[in-house]
Amino acid sequence: MKVLLINGSPNLDGCTNCALDEMIKVFESEGIEYEKIQVGRLMIHGCIACKQCKHLKRCVMDNDIVNEVAGKFAEADGLVIGSPVYNGSAAGTMVCFLDRLFYSTRYAFDRRYKVGASVVSARRAGNTFTFEQLNQYFLVSEMPIAAGNYWNNVFGYTKEDVMKDQEGLQSMRVLARNMIHLMRSLKRGEEKYGLPEKEQRIITNFSDGL
Repeated sequence: MKVLLINGSPNLDGCTNCALDEMIKVFESEGIEYEKIQVGRLMIHGCIACKQCKHLKRCVMDNDIVNEVAGKFAEADGLVIGSPVYNGSAAGTMVCFLDRLFYSTRYAFDRRYKVGASVVSARRAGNTFTFEQLNQYFLVSEMPIAAGNYWNNVFGYTKEDVMKDQEGLQSMRVLARNMIHLMRSLKRGEEKYGLPEKEQRIITNFSDGL
């Protein structure tokens, strides 16, 4: 099984990365393949609502990492998305990345029953809102969300601060173990029962879009 971890922080070795690394320790001990991708320092444009991905099966903007990660997402059993709190919400680059990744991949492959988990780092506040914000990408994609024993966040202004947050680090380890268990359980369930029937999506609009 494979987990893809996305670090949306521009700080390559900061608080968010520290939280993800704590999860990786568990993945390694359980023999779970993983890949961590850093997107926080990249130049990533937001979605322009051109809807070309419906026909291309990929994002029309091919000058950044979004389509490359989409291919890795397709092969993964689980996806972890991590972001620091900036101005009370997720980092802007991360939001641009996730908007395009999730919108375009709905036409490219079946994301149902891939396991999702979100991780947040905060100096002080805004963590629960950001946690809910990140989870929305999973909820609209029929992706089961792995839960921990608390909201999946660590506190600190620096990596050294996070290393002192023993409760937060423990919550990362619990989250990783629960994510592994959920992925394995879903895999066994699919092998025995298959997947639920997939209905063609109904889109309700109450205007002509003008």
